[in-house]
Amino acid sequence: MGSTEKPKSLKGQLLLDGGKLRESFFHQTVVLICQHDPDGAFGLVLNRPSDKEVGDVLAAQLPEALKQQRLFYGGPVQPEALSFLHTDSFLPEGNVMANLQLAHSLDSLVEVGESFSPTQQVRIFAGYAGWSAGQLDDEMRRQAWLTHPASLELVFHAEPGGLWRKILRLKGWEYRLLAETPEDLSRN
Repeated sequence: MGSTEKPKSLKGQLLLDGGKLRESFFHQTVVLICQHDPDGAFGLVLNRPSDKEVGDVLAAQLPEALKQQRLFYGGPVQPEALSFLHTDSFLPEGNVMANLQLAHSLDSLVEVGESFSPTQQVRIFAGYAGWSAGQLDDEMRRQAWLTHPASLELVFHAEPGGLWRKILRLKGWEYRLLAETPEDLSRN
């Protein structure tokens, strides 16, 4: 890549551990890149559900349906920070991708909860994945991550724990071996 070319934004893409992040928080993760520009990048880990429900950690007046949702670990940065993704069929202009909106305020979450619709989906995260200016581009050059187009089906996947393997299998036979790698190599 020439020095005058600006790196392509990865916003709306999924990043998958390509097998090189074994000793890190990001081992076997799937990260949705929500923002990526010359100042850095912001993403949310989609496949790290916590053992807590949203109502266990947020005292806000939320509808029961939201309180009973599993809280996800969005990443290692600011674990007390709230972020959420939501989709609805009446949300064609999402700020992450078509029909997908990212927000951070409790007021917005309450508003979304009160505007219930049968097509709405919400996923709530504590913490996030962040990269400083040029850091993600550098990691991409070092091939630490694989990319895959995000879709609402993958973002709100019913089995988030199996998402990393599922996407690797979708990517084709050359990724199947990586997908079959045991979680703990010492047991192999």
